[in-house]
Amino acid sequence: MKVKILDAYIIRKFLSTFFFSILLIISIAVVFDISEKIDDFIDKQAPLKTIFFDYYSGFVPYFANLFSPLFVFISVIFFTSRMAGKTEIIAMFASGISFKRLLLPYLAAATVIASLSLYLNHYVIPAANKKRLDFEEKYIRNPFVYKHRNIHRMIAPGEYIYFESFSASDKAGYRFAHEKITDNNLLYKMTADRCIWDSVNHRWRLENYFERRINGTDETIRQGLALDTSYAFEVNDFRRRESNIETMQTARLRQFIKDERARGVEFTSYMEVEQHRRTSFPFATFILTVIGLSVSSRKVRGGTGMQLGIGIVLSFTYIMFMQISTTFAIKSSFSPLMAVWIPNLIFAVIAILLYKRAAN
Repeated sequence: MKVKILDAYIIRKFLSTFFFSILLIISIAVVFDISEKIDDFIDKQAPLKTIFFDYYSGFVPYFANLFSPLFVFISVIFFTSRMAGKTEIIAMFASGISFKRLLLPYLAAATVIASLSLYLNHYVIPAANKKRLDFEEKYIRNPFVYKHRNIHRMIAPGEYIYFESFSASDKAGYRFAHEKITDNNLLYKMTADRCIWDSVNHRWRLENYFERRINGTDETIRQGLALDTSYAFEVNDFRRRESNIETMQTARLRQFIKDERARGVEFTSYMEVEQHRRTSFPFATFILTVIGLSVSSRKVRGGTGMQLGIGIVLSFTYIMFMQISTTFAIKSSFSPLMAVWIPNLIFAVIAILLYKRAAN
């Protein structure tokens, strides 16, 4: 019975410290964000209702979840080091509770936080991000510029398009080519100096086009100044910011990545990192909980301040590892799955070593 009371006491301490810390830091973040963006809100006449119910309704869950592993760590160290300072931990050990048994209520509380984070990552935050990013697009950001060059896409099996460059603002691509290939044989090719999107009729207009139709040894050629036609792609395919993948729930994101690969899009690493991060990041809660308890369960010279300092250094080291590995995956051929899990694997080893040291 006493053990159950102790479990409830630790879980209550853990969760209350965590949610209070998150509430405090998000309140500060909102204040700083308002002070930074107040000029944009005023200049672009953003309605007050839209600011709070569209922008900050997405801002708060996104950043609360982003900071959650960090504040799990800090929360564990803060309240555990205070218990150690008051000799409560020593009393628990003296009553026959092992370090392994002491860890159980910590893991129970970490399970609550990790489960909430998983649910937010996969279902809630993408919908909230859509409102937030739509608001930023309208009231904060500069017009989108599509920066990729030499764009190759497969728009259907055996059907390919190419742009030397594309202007999202002009809704036009330059040095356009469209090819149909069957069994490595070119059957059709269309080239044009410009390919412009007609937003009224939802069609493409080709300027200075040259068309070839090939049937064995026969070839038909047609050319002209302008031609209206339809293709299995739209201008919005070239007007998405990379951050827009944050608005897709995981099932939709997984299918989107599959479709983009099928169409020959080369830059899917960022999307895959986002997909895997939604699961790996919440699992850091367990690892950081074990490290936090192992570091702060002993009464040491320097008190809570020393242990909090160690906790903050370890937390930012984890974030640095995560940033480096994901950047490396996006910029190179390194596996996105490995990139998002490597920091967890490294810190899991650290957690095991610290746990064994603290348990002895």
